[in-house]
Amino acid sequence: MHIVVPGPLDQRTGGYIYDARMVVELRRLGWKVTVHNLDGEFPDADVRARDSLTRTLSGLRDGTRVVIDGLAMGSLPAPVQENRKRLKVLALIHHPLTEETGLTPLTCQRLRELESEALAACRGVLVTSEFSASQMETFGVPACRVRAVQPGTDSAPAAVGPGPQEPPRLLCVASVIPRKGHDVLVRALARLRDTRWTCVCVGSLWRVPEHAKAIVEQTKDADLDTRVQFLGECESSKLDALYDSSSIFVLPSYYEGYGMVLSEALARGLPVVSTTGGAIPHAVPANAGILVCPGDDEALSEALAMLLSSSGRARRAELSTAARRHAGMLPDWEQAAKAFAVAALELTCDRSPG
Repeated sequence: MHIVVPGPLDQRTGGYIYDARMVVELRRLGWKVTVHNLDGEFPDADVRARDSLTRTLSGLRDGTRVVIDGLAMGSLPAPVQENRKRLKVLALIHHPLTEETGLTPLTCQRLRELESEALAACRGVLVTSEFSASQMETFGVPACRVRAVQPGTDSAPAAVGPGPQEPPRLLCVASVIPRKGHDVLVRALARLRDTRWTCVCVGSLWRVPEHAKAIVEQTKDADLDTRVQFLGECESSKLDALYDSSSIFVLPSYYEGYGMVLSEALARGLPVVSTTGGAIPHAVPANAGILVCPGDDEALSEALAMLLSSSGRARRAELSTAARRHAGMLPDWEQAAKAFAVAALELTCDRSPG
């Protein structure tokens, strides 16, 4: 199997982590997996990106099974169309390109048309949630050509929270980009000035640097910069420590195609406060979190205030117990990779071994 991704595979976002973990686990299962890293700008691809994808696909032998990350192919239907008859091309869609927040209607229309053309040229489509699978029909992809392969979730010890004399800690793990809703989080926290809490935000500050800078300035203007930290990307060991020392996990996203960090938080028994954007209600059971409408800072603030209050401790304990119980039923990465392999074989019309 050949897997094509935009740029380095070791980037710290949910999509790249999903791809990387699948590569590792597929190799453990005995698959020979070759990763191709594309040059250029994505997802609104430039000339370098187009040329890189064209060279990569044209260099593969006839009959090769190739999975292309949707971020790499969504706006580049031509190279896929040119190779559709000789390669077994599958798309891996984490979420449609049009679901990024802040796009103009004209840009959305253009990206939807390009992504629809690219998907039509693929033998099948792999997605990360049943919710995303249901979305593919709007791109003209019939259900028989779609398979949902949920991410794996690593087992983890229950979070112990901050020290006994420290205020409750909120943890948000998300790249600081418009879709993740950090602006909503800052507005919500500004309503809670008189409540004890601290907040740590982990995630890239360079993917949309002008937006990240605006969020940091918004935090300073709200006089919250001593209580809200933006740490940028963190290594796994540091992130694990932050999960362990947190009280509540918050993700104010406008849209998620799955939301791997939500499952990671649930595995540690952290109560989740998030939104109803995209697949989030499918990832967070009602008894393990509180979900509000995307963009509603007042509702987000009210949910956090309830859990941060002294009377909310019992509710936090209930959510924590349910979170751990739900996480125990989620697939691990080996199981996810087996499902990925079966789906890839089915969609390329090969018979699964055995």
